[in-house]
Amino acid sequence: MTIFDGFHNSYVLAKGVRTHYSWAGTEGPAVILLHGAGPGACGAAGWRFMLPALAKAGFRAYAVDQLSMGFTDARPHAWPVNGHQSLVDHVHDFIEALCLDEVSLVGNSQGAYVAAKYAIDHPEKVNKVVYIGSNTIYQAMQEVPERKLRSFLEVIGYDYTEESLRKFMYRNSSEGTVIPEELIQLRHQAATRPGVKESNQAFDGYLARMNEEPKLWNRYCIKDSLPKLKIPGLFIWGNQDNVAPVETGYKLEKLLPNIKFEYIENCGHQAQTDQPEIVNKLVIDFLAVEKDQAVTAQ
Repeated sequence: MTIFDGFHNSYVLAKGVRTHYSWAGTEGPAVILLHGAGPGACGAAGWRFMLPALAKAGFRAYAVDQLSMGFTDARPHAWPVNGHQSLVDHVHDFIEALCLDEVSLVGNSQGAYVAAKYAIDHPEKVNKVVYIGSNTIYQAMQEVPERKLRSFLEVIGYDYTEESLRKFMYRNSSEGTVIPEELIQLRHQAATRPGVKESNQAFDGYLARMNEEPKLWNRYCIKDSLPKLKIPGLFIWGNQDNVAPVETGYKLEKLLPNIKFEYIENCGHQAQTDQPEIVNKLVIDFLAVEKDQAVTAQ
């Protein structure tokens, strides 16, 4: 037994990008799981508890490794040269490559923004969206930047060493969490693959441009579009989140009256791994109506 039992790993060519993803379930509505932005982040690491839970509940779950992260292609043609929008477009290419007509989305941290922007760009493809603890969404709800955007890896002091990764992962978890060594080694392997550092630099270069060019910020900004989104949404936030403080969640709740908010005790930034039983139930219950409707239609 390992911490990665209960799901499978595969590759698909998504518009020329060899894309790695983890998956579970062969029947039912499709759910796309989008991890956050930390070093070595990938579908298996971020969604190892939710993948088998969704499959058991009757869904097909796909946790894609996004551009510059996990084990997805890190050659120059796959670099996220348009920042967050590159991630959104890659998710679209992934969904198209799997021939999925409709999906629900679950995103954590930066992945929550990717989910939101995908739903805004492609509302015809999306049934429901679950967002989990996201500074990125709050940032993108501003008309202009509150402050200059900085490289996330620089902010957390990550220098591609195992020690700095270990420090980040413990900071990212709720107090008392013991992180499996197997998980740390997987993420270190993913974060130090050839091309990943250069891919991160391409992303950061776009962030620097976005600080200076209003038209680029306008493409990133969802201040007007997310509150108007008609797709049902649920926002989950950990009360002990050290990365995206719960106060940020309270601010967003006022800005997004169309989305239901749930706050989880004894839970950090990655709620789906800090409190998997609680979060899995919230997500499955939220998506259950969609699943029941699909069964009825058959």
